[in-house]
Amino acid sequence: MQLSKPFQKYSFIKRRFQEIEYAHDLVKQIKDYHPDIIILAGSHPDALAIVYKECRELGANLIFWVQDIYGVAIKRILNKKFPGLGSLVGNYYIWQEKQLLKKSDAIVLITEDFFPLMNQWGIDGQKCHVIHNWTSIEELPVRPKSNPWANTQRLDNKFTFLYAGTLGLKHNPNLLLSLAKHFSSNDQIRIAVISEGLGAEWLKEKREEQGIKNLILLGFQPFEQMPDVLGTADVLVAILEPEAGIYSAPSKVLTYLCAQRPLLLALPPENLSAKIVIENQAGWVVPPLETEDFLSAADSLVMDASLRTRLAANARDYAEKTFDIRAICNKFETIIRNIGR
Repeated sequence: MQLSKPFQKYSFIKRRFQEIEYAHDLVKQIKDYHPDIIILAGSHPDALAIVYKECRELGANLIFWVQDIYGVAIKRILNKKFPGLGSLVGNYYIWQEKQLLKKSDAIVLITEDFFPLMNQWGIDGQKCHVIHNWTSIEELPVRPKSNPWANTQRLDNKFTFLYAGTLGLKHNPNLLLSLAKHFSSNDQIRIAVISEGLGAEWLKEKREEQGIKNLILLGFQPFEQMPDVLGTADVLVAILEPEAGIYSAPSKVLTYLCAQRPLLLALPPENLSAKIVIENQAGWVVPPLETEDFLSAADSLVMDASLRTRLAANARDYAEKTFDIRAICNKFETIIRNIGR
């Protein structure tokens, strides 16, 4: 599927119209294929509303795979920038998501933490099932620190904090800038950020303004290089704003767990990804507004090689035990078979 113009991710109005364009194109493909079951995830509520209406006429069963709660997230984020208006917009999308969930034949939640909200919204609990997110561990083998990608970037002999993923409205890139400034006097430490968009552009501006030489900024890399990219890290970093709370789980953390590297996270402690890392002792988690604690944790990871080794082993162990695609497929198949019973 191809949009008529480049996707305007950070323009709320333009993005909404593009999501609607996408929805109409998707409906055409669905009608051509005429499926019995449709699983929908990660789309704008306005787009989903169009798909739901059209697909009901086909008699298809609809499964809503809830990756995050869009309305709650947009209310928190927009209300911070546009008090009052942000709340109105968020409430509209909360209402819309409720309607979509009620119309669904089955609901897959990525965390048990979503259950209280489902109950609050009056969603039938019998339709709700929990399947935790995963990543393809087979495609993410553990790679050594010295590898072709690391050698190309001249990071094979530098202690590297590495961030890979989006830097959007739910992220505070100033934490990464603070990390780089904190270690600016140590020539053996680098902060590598692999991202594109608003946050990456902001970091580029600040790096040039302040002459920060240990901050390495790169665009997104081909997926086939991801094992080497993550293997280059001595510590993998993820950040998330407090407003995201429990309703947004950064998938990059699941990818990180496969790399057998310690994690440094600035996440709300109630967030699913934070809880996974804490419970499995796979890294260091601090609240996103506690910059000094974040930097202190970074110092501890730099100084303690045995700690890094232990946290890294725990991370990979969790991934190997949990990301079993056969077991995950069985759960989805059970949900599909039981629709309508």
